Amino acid sequence: MKIGNIEFQKYPLFLAPMEDVTDPAFRLLCKSFGADMVYTEFVSADALIRNVKRTEQKLNIADSERPVAIQIYGREPQAVAEAASIAEEAHPEIIDLNFGCPVKKVAGKGAGAGLLRDIPKMLEITQAVVKTVKLPVTVKTRLGWDDNSKIIVELAEQLQDCGIAALSIHGRTRAQMYKGDADWTLIGEVKNNPRIHIPIIGNGDVTTPERAKECFDRYGVDAVMIGRGAIGRPWIFREISYFLQTGKELPPLSFDEKMAIIKQQVLDSIALLDERRGILHSRRHLAATPLFKGIPNFRDTRIAMLRAETQDELFKILEGIKFPA
Repeated sequence: MKIGNIEFQKYPLFLAPMEDVTDPAFRLLCKSFGADMVYTEFVSADALIRNVKRTEQKLNIADSERPVAIQIYGREPQAVAEAASIAEEAHPEIIDLNFGCPVKKVAGKGAGAGLLRDIPKMLEITQAVVKTVKLPVTVKTRLGWDDNSKIIVELAEQLQDCGIAALSIHGRTRAQMYKGDADWTLIGEVKNNPRIHIPIIGNGDVTTPERAKECFDRYGVDAVMIGRGAIGRPWIFREISYFLQTGKELPPLSFDEKMAIIKQQVLDSIALLDERRGILHSRRHLAATPLFKGIPNFRDTRIAMLRAETQDELFKILEGIKFPA
């Protein structure tokens, strides 16, 4: 499978773009466990044009995480195209357009998944960016705005006609947010549409190696994108890749090995940001990791862990956690 001039091995696995999650430290960690491509956090086109420092920092890319895509969102064609041109100067492999973020502060302002209610403007933005940058342009979107407007099959053709190099589809509507089960049937319908010749990347509820294989085999997607399933569990890429290649489950990492990975992620976040912000950034991963499932009477420890404000305080709590034999 190829996107532009980037060639991927069989069964490629991508790390989905996630705000406050896919910073360089986490991207590099996922890459070390076998993610074939990673995406930045969402980059606001308007903020990038205004030279907002925190937004500009999202363009920082390490050579060791390549191939990497910078994902941009916005609601006006000229602004998004200008932002894409700025992002291109950071030398990613791909510029990705976010037409799928469902949160109110994005979709409610007519960007992200909000553009599923204004398809002409979505297509205008896409065309403007494709014409402006030399890099491959890809799109990530959803099935539609709600159950009454699942338009993805037709929309995929329209986006392809705009000149995009690949399309990622999250198997939910905007109205669903992240609730209910992801519906991959329409993703498969897009992939099996004879008019579609660009790669189709499926996204939504891939949390096990068996589910990843089903998505490749049953729906025929060219790649699988993993989002929330990787939060606090970057080793999921190694588990899935091994299963796809061998048909066998990879011997699981020990509790201590996983704990070491989580602690390293905290250290990397602190090094990237600073102690306070690094700890805050790590909390989402600590809250989501399956590492602590099955530990009895863990509630008070969990609360203390998520309230810790220094590295020493947090590591003292983590080092005191023992998984029952």
